[in-house]
Amino acid sequence: MQNNYRPEIDGLRAIAVFAVIFYHAQITVLGYQPFKGGFIGVDIFFVISGYLITSIILKELNNTGKLSFKYFYERRIRRILPALIFAILISIPFAWIYLLPTNFIDFSKSSIYSLLFSSNFYFHYTGQEYQAIEGLYKPLLHTWSLSVEEQYYIIFPIILVTIFKFFKRYLGFILLIGFLISLILADWGSKNYISATFYFLHSRMWELLSGSILAYFEIQFGHRSRNKILNFIMPSIGLFLIIHSIVYFNHNTFHPSFYTLSPVLGVCLIIWFSSQNELITKILCSKLFVKIGLISYSLYLYHYIIFAFARIKNSSPSEYDKVEWIVLTIFLSIISYYLIERPFRNKNFNFKKILIIIFGIIFIILISNILVISKDGFVKRFSLISNKNYFEENKRFEINYNYDDYNSRKNVLIVGNSHGEDLLEILSLTNLTDKIYFNIASPKVRKDDYNFQLRYLLKFIKKNKAEIDYYNGDWLNHLTKQYNNAELIIIATEYTNSDLKILDELVELLKLHNKKIIIFDNALFMKQQSSFKLNRLDYYLYKNRSIPNNDELKKIERKIFKDLDNKKEINLKIKQIAKRNNLYLFEREKIFCDLVSKKCPALTDEGNKIYFDYGHITRKGAEFFAKKFEKDNLFLQYLSTTLNMSFD
Repeated sequence: MQNNYRPEIDGLRAIAVFAVIFYHAQITVLGYQPFKGGFIGVDIFFVISGYLITSIILKELNNTGKLSFKYFYERRIRRILPALIFAILISIPFAWIYLLPTNFIDFSKSSIYSLLFSSNFYFHYTGQEYQAIEGLYKPLLHTWSLSVEEQYYIIFPIILVTIFKFFKRYLGFILLIGFLISLILADWGSKNYISATFYFLHSRMWELLSGSILAYFEIQFGHRSRNKILNFIMPSIGLFLIIHSIVYFNHNTFHPSFYTLSPVLGVCLIIWFSSQNELITKILCSKLFVKIGLISYSLYLYHYIIFAFARIKNSSPSEYDKVEWIVLTIFLSIISYYLIERPFRNKNFNFKKILIIIFGIIFIILISNILVISKDGFVKRFSLISNKNYFEENKRFEINYNYDDYNSRKNVLIVGNSHGEDLLEILSLTNLTDKIYFNIASPKVRKDDYNFQLRYLLKFIKKNKAEIDYYNGDWLNHLTKQYNNAELIIIATEYTNSDLKILDELVELLKLHNKKIIIFDNALFMKQQSSFKLNRLDYYLYKNRSIPNNDELKKIERKIFKDLDNKKEINLKIKQIAKRNNLYLFEREKIFCDLVSKKCPALTDEGNKIYFDYGHITRKGAEFFAKKFEKDNLFLQYLSTTLNMSFD
């Protein structure tokens, strides 16, 4: 059997790539986004890849009894690497111009991982959610799917050849078992391990294997469907399933999972039942669809890069702007197809020369990115003056939990999320630690359940063991020790409405356990600006490429103080709860801001950044506020009275 060209598959590629492009562009029509499920375009590509690669391998195995791995991987290299490395290469100058140092470092790391076919691991382990807003500003985030395919291309041929050689009779059965296991893992993982399930090959393999199974049966039978009635009906059903998924799937859809069977089945129906005389096949084989399909790889590569940098430059794009992005993507993709993809895939182009070019460019990219990382993102690009203090420790500190350090000091337990951790860091840097041991109840085990600490503690006190064991049994033992030893509970978090609903009940139970309580009001929430969701100070730096002078800094700090208005309503509710429960309420702005001058400091006296993002504290910021806590007489007096101790 020869590898006959099937134009309708290029037509499917066209649907897939434009589904992804419109999804990432976030195209809106009359206030509605009709492509909320456009991310399934990637799944369409996976099915097609599985079908084509398996067809190539099995046909060669049937014809020759072996597979030329050298020729197979040469074709993959010619197909994938040239366009990818050129896309990364031309991204570097734009990254230099537009990306802040920390983002530039992230870009450089993702570039290196992309070239190593492992960017899916990088984005997972750096905690990047694919559908999160910040992901729209990472130019190479979309390369995760290329890494998955490349990993498949490396592993699958070896496995397939081994099965063909030793277990040929059971090949179809083994493919089917692999499909089912991967599908079950994907559905289970989409509810329990969201990120790993989205990014990793084990939960995407079933989509690739669905195409492989089609290829296997086509080769076994010597043909695809010959039933005229099914050939007439099934492609339409397949297209309906794909379009339905594009329109009705959204970020809340478990994916990949059993739900993803819908578009995958749709692609399989079109591949298996397409025929020359059928309408859907004719549409997919039309010149427009085929030509778009031919440049689909370049379209996929360049669209996300263009969209990301365009959003960085303009955080509030109009629909007209988005159309311009798409037009530019098509233009660059046509150039890429004719000047890069086709020449490098031409067999007359000596493969050794191709390897020299590829490795030469990869070397340039690697050296460039290693320099970016080693030079901390070339900080000086953004500063007209030398101010190392500003960038020193320009990141959030890491909490080192020590749950079992109980001694003769008074024990104080903080309950809260990351903003409670900020408070822990601040208090741990004060001289109060000579007599007080501060700890926190903040389990790090449920990334998908935001700000659940108060609810968790309530379940713990009520001894709802069935629910709290769900989180982490070992951590539960630590919490038991913390809670039993705590003489004072500090509640400090970024409160949600659900937190406020249970706060009265939680306080009542804490009192029944003879726990003294301090309530901190809501965390500072600075208004975020630009596409990076930068805080006010970082936005000034990004926009002006310089550190603000004193006058500009004062303006920024007054704006931060104005941002306090955003939390007035919820703080009023917290104040009412504290009053009716006769609790000491600590109002954060008394420490974090200057109420007389009506400003909130953004830099320490030494010129270090205080805030890493919208409201989380840097290490230098924690040191800065620690000194203020040491001088707060009301806070010290309350601690002294409550814990029956004195401070010299």
